[in-house]
Formats: sequence, C-alpha cells, structure tokens
Amino acid sequence: MADQITTRLLRLDSCAVSDALDKLGLPAAVTGLPPRSVVRKIAGKVHTLKLVAKDQAPPATGAPRHLGTAAIEASQPGEIIVVEQRTGIDAGSWGGILSLGAKVRGVAGVIADGPLRDVDEAREFDFPVYSRSTTARTARNRVAEAATDVPVQIGEITVRPGDYAIADSTGVCFLPAAQAAQVVAEAENIAMREAAMGKALLRGERITEVMGANYEKMLERK
Repeated sequence: MADQITTRLLRLDSCAVSDALDKLGLPAAVTGLPPRSVVRKIAGKVHTLKLVAKDQAPPATGAPRHLGTAAIEASQPGEIIVVEQRTGIDAGSWGGILSLGAKVRGVAGVIADGPLRDVDEAREFDFPVYSRSTTARTARNRVAEAATDVPVQIGEITVRPGDYAIADSTGVCFLPAAQAAQVVAEAENIAMREAAMGKALLRGERITEVMGANYEKMLERK
C-alpha cells in the first residue's frame, strides 16, 4: 500500500513539484530522462543502484549476481529503482529480464541516468522506464554494479535511498526524504492556485490579469 507522500505525489505533476523545489531552494527537476516504454507517471520511495566501468567494480564475493537484482529484491511494491550509469560507456543500465523481474515484484518503475536496453520488452510488460538514452549493447564485460542503496548522481542531483521521486512526460523530480512532506505541501498549493487560474480563464477573465503579478511572484521564497 502506498504511503501518504506517494499517494499525494501521484495527484501532482513534475512541474508543480519542480516549482515547489525551486521555492524551497532545493534542486529542481532533472531534464532529459523521458519515458521510453510506457507513458505513465510514477511516484514513490526510491532504491538506488550505482553502476561503474567493469574495471572499477569492487572485488566479487559469493555467487555471481546480475546487476540490478539486489535492488529489485530490496524493493517493496510501489517503490522506484533509480540507476546511475554515468560511465560514458555505451552499455545498458537496465534490460528486459530486469523489467520483468521488477514488474513481478510490484516495482512502480525505473529511472536511469544511462542507456536502456530492451525497450520493446519493457513496453510489452507495461513497465515504465525513464532513461537518458537507449542502446542494444549489453552491460556484460562493459559495466558492473558498484553498490545498491548508496547515494547516486542523477543529472546534477544526489539521490539517496529513501528519497522520493516523481516522473512524468515532462521531467523527473527527486524529493529529499526529510523535506518530502514540505515539498508536497508546497506543490499542492501551487497546483491549487494554477487550477484556480484555469477556472478564471474559463469564466472569461483576461489572461493578462490572470497571469499577472500574483502568478509571477508565486515562487518567491518566504
């Protein structure tokens, strides 16, 4: 069952959340991570996965394990997996079998700052993946898992396990766990004010009046 923050986030969009982050002086939306499979908004707590070039991987211990599988097993239904693959190597950061495994687990979706493989499979599984790019090149012998549930870099933002994310067709936002409730409350206020503006336009009010000084000052910090 989704927690209260997730439930409220799903009623918002990335623009309202980005505006709230701006108003609170926090890093705003990450651009350039569009939906590659299913065009559906996702929101929830995150688990993180950091990938590195194969020659920078930590020494292997225990039985071989494919990258991403630990993140899937750590996730609860409705949570999101966030992947960093910023090596510059053209190799997948997420793929088809992982998408199926995450879908079965109940994961809400994946956000990857890196290339996505098997886009058509993710689409067939009705599993949302947002990514920096796409590729057919395997991660094998190219990139490897450095760690799960550690801070990762997505765009210019450091994302930590337990933070919240929202992703839609416009952008991706990350909410620090300690400030998530404050961000959501501010985003709800912004969305409410913009809805009132829409109603004013439908009543016939002039757009220059509706989007006047009150709108321009809406994101000023208190």
